[in-house]
Amino acid sequence: MLKEAIYHRPKNEFAYAIDERTIHIRIRTKKKDVQQAILIHGDPYDYNAKEECWIKKEKEMTHNGNDDLYDYWLVSIEPEHRRLRYGFKLVNSQDALVYTEKGFYREEPLDASYYFCFPFLNQIDVFSAPNWVKNTVWYQIFPERFANGDTSINPPETLDWGSEEPSTTNFFGGDFQGVIDHLDYLHELGITGIYFTPIFKAYSNHKYDTIDYLEIDPQFGDKHTFKRLINECHQRGIRVMLDAVFNHSGFYFPPFQDVLEKGEASRYKDWFHIHEFPVQADEPANYDTFAYVPTMPKLNTENKDVKDYLLKVARYWIEEFDIDGWRLDVANEVDHAFWRDFRKEVRAIKPELFILGEIWHDSMPWLQGDQFDAVMNYRFTSSIIDYFAHQTIDANQLMHSIHAVRNSYPETVNDVQFNLLGSHDTPRILTVSDERTSLVKLQMTLLFSMAGTPCIYYGDEIAMTGDQDPGCRKCMQWEEQNQDQDMLTFMKTLISLRKEHKAFRSNEGLRFYTDAAKLDVIVYEKQDLLFILNRQERAITIPLPPHYNGQSAIDLWTNDPVSFEETVTIDKWGYAIYQLTT
Repeated sequence: MLKEAIYHRPKNEFAYAIDERTIHIRIRTKKKDVQQAILIHGDPYDYNAKEECWIKKEKEMTHNGNDDLYDYWLVSIEPEHRRLRYGFKLVNSQDALVYTEKGFYREEPLDASYYFCFPFLNQIDVFSAPNWVKNTVWYQIFPERFANGDTSINPPETLDWGSEEPSTTNFFGGDFQGVIDHLDYLHELGITGIYFTPIFKAYSNHKYDTIDYLEIDPQFGDKHTFKRLINECHQRGIRVMLDAVFNHSGFYFPPFQDVLEKGEASRYKDWFHIHEFPVQADEPANYDTFAYVPTMPKLNTENKDVKDYLLKVARYWIEEFDIDGWRLDVANEVDHAFWRDFRKEVRAIKPELFILGEIWHDSMPWLQGDQFDAVMNYRFTSSIIDYFAHQTIDANQLMHSIHAVRNSYPETVNDVQFNLLGSHDTPRILTVSDERTSLVKLQMTLLFSMAGTPCIYYGDEIAMTGDQDPGCRKCMQWEEQNQDQDMLTFMKTLISLRKEHKAFRSNEGLRFYTDAAKLDVIVYEKQDLLFILNRQERAITIPLPPHYNGQSAIDLWTNDPVSFEETVTIDKWGYAIYQLTT
């Protein structure tokens, strides 16, 4: 047994509370090195005076998947008095070890102080994302390109809708009225949450260069129209999440203009990270920015006045307009102390508000219950696209990647992770899939059948194309003859299945089958559902696990009854979802 590969710490994704009574414990071991993992556990104060030893129990752990290097094991435990000492008994055919905080032993230590400690399950420390999020299907709208419903507020030199390819500088007049006009379309699609990219007054068409955080950009409408939009969404059961750009402002943000004008005498000089005076606003700028963009000066969120201002902004849009969530742009470059205060402020107003961070890498430091509820799950995105679209990894590598991402977070986080295949920052999924809708359907099926909260980038449901920004920001195609109606029907069905079957929305019982993976087919089960995905340009017959032989099921796409035999044949680029009935 390779001791160096065995890892546990009593914190983060390895030990966490899932509710006020229950704790999850996870351990990592070398892949295929351990056949059985058992939790040794007990109350730290339970002592057998006669035997002069700590009183402990055992509970079998469940194999929770593996990546290319490690196996992961998970167990759920409810300590009677909400406190816990624990260790692990690890067994294979040749060895058995006891793993504790003080190291490895052949025999179980008798003293509780040798073991890992979960001191007390305090309810205030339990990770608590809003209950509604895991059941939500999101739709991301880039407001300038969704629909033009009020031409009277078009910005100067607005182009006819879709008359040119998108650029970083052109405008087509998308606005709030256009969104209102198409809410029934979103409702019929099955959407229950809208994520808007920034709507506040800004210079650009993307609005990530904020001028005034407390005003709506006039090209989108006014506050009255926005309030009507929120109300219309809520009447249809659709939540609304706004985009907060608190890492940086725009060039024309009045405090930054004041610094440019007055230099070191400006009362706002400490609102930004100025290296020296006079301020040099050309590239390379002599102040910190988003990336290397001089028109997006980085805000100093450690400054009290900046913090007070931004927290006022966060409160305002909740109190005045009843928004349901904040998506936080470039969230990983803002200090943790600010986000902790942010969470306290917004949750004090609306306890069920969703807080989503834009982070593209491992995000555990932000997901401990004191900052964000979830992040944009781009690590999951990359795995799906690498397998189905780029085809640079094989089936085993996809399965390994999914398990690695899953086991890097608590399951309570996984339940609300923001899962997506594309956004305003990436090429469209149909474009990266060589414009093969068959491959997009496979990717959407996997996305929608995993725990988390899935998001559709506007237009992907009708097979719109678009390369990297600005190509991915085309005008929404509203002429039905130019929409892929087959793709739209597919997405409506997939969303409906996700809402109908709880197993789509949970990773409970998730298991991938390696025999199918050897044939480059993805086969996985969750509870009473079996999923099969074939990315190959040929039909293929695959073996089913023995326990399926003779079982009856329903094909959820066709509602036809199925009787399983030893194998099943899946069409080229095919997908199937079966619900067991026996």
